[in-house]
Amino acid sequence: MAPSTLSSLINRFLEHAEIGKQQSPKTLENYHHYLGRFLKWFGEKPVINISLDTIHNYRLYLNRYSDEQGRTLGPKTQNYHLIALRAFLKYLSKNDISSLAPEKVELGKTPKRTVDFLTREEVERLMDAVDLAKDSGLRDRAILETLFSTGLRVSELKNLNREQVDLVRKEFMVRGKGSKPRIVFLSDRCVGWLERTLKTRDDNWKPLFINARRSRKDDELDLHEKRRLSSVSIQNIVRRAALIAGLIKKVTPHTIRHSFATNLLFRGADLRSVQDMLGHSSITTTQIYTHLTDKKLREVHEKFHE
Repeated sequence: MAPSTLSSLINRFLEHAEIGKQQSPKTLENYHHYLGRFLKWFGEKPVINISLDTIHNYRLYLNRYSDEQGRTLGPKTQNYHLIALRAFLKYLSKNDISSLAPEKVELGKTPKRTVDFLTREEVERLMDAVDLAKDSGLRDRAILETLFSTGLRVSELKNLNREQVDLVRKEFMVRGKGSKPRIVFLSDRCVGWLERTLKTRDDNWKPLFINARRSRKDDELDLHEKRRLSSVSIQNIVRRAALIAGLIKKVTPHTIRHSFATNLLFRGADLRSVQDMLGHSSITTTQIYTHLTDKKLREVHEKFHE
């Protein structure tokens, strides 16, 4: 007999998301958090009782929510709760469990998303800020070059292994969100820095980028992963380089990803190609860059503005 309580149906949905849709641990964590908040608010009522009035009242609850520190939920975060609920209702519908139709859950309006990116001159300042005299200098420079050459997410960069990166063909495959595969490409300059840093390595560690950890237990099966540079360490490398470069903007690995995309568009790449290179599942996500690179608007400005 199928589970009928809200909590048991949420658990079944999370199991489906994990093994049926192979969604990432982070997505599962978010679903668990957002649906857990709905469960706490709604209680163990039958899902058939979820109505438009329920959604209306839940949106009011989210909009008025304040934790013990007085922190509230922004419009974007409120929508994340509704997106998770809509995904849950879609799962119920596909399994013939009566409840509110998922398409009836409308998202609230949010300000149009903007992106921070570096100009090419700022990118060069960032690269040059790395102190090559330090033991980690070549590695850090190679990391920055790889981020800008490929547009990889920090998690994708962290998970790179030496064997998968083809420095001869200057390309390799990565699996991004939802385990979606895509091909990324390396510039000649990036290949040069990767070759230089790999020549300094006398180990057989699998990760492309490793930390300075030392261990005597060389026979441990998971030692390769212990030597893998973490996402936080990569973020700190980027942040430190930006600070030394004197960049006023907040610079993260994702800022470099934005810079990769805008640089391509500024130089004439089409939006669909940029979508593929970024690994976006929807062209809508890639369209956040179009207002930054609209050549027609620039031509109009140059023609009519003295």
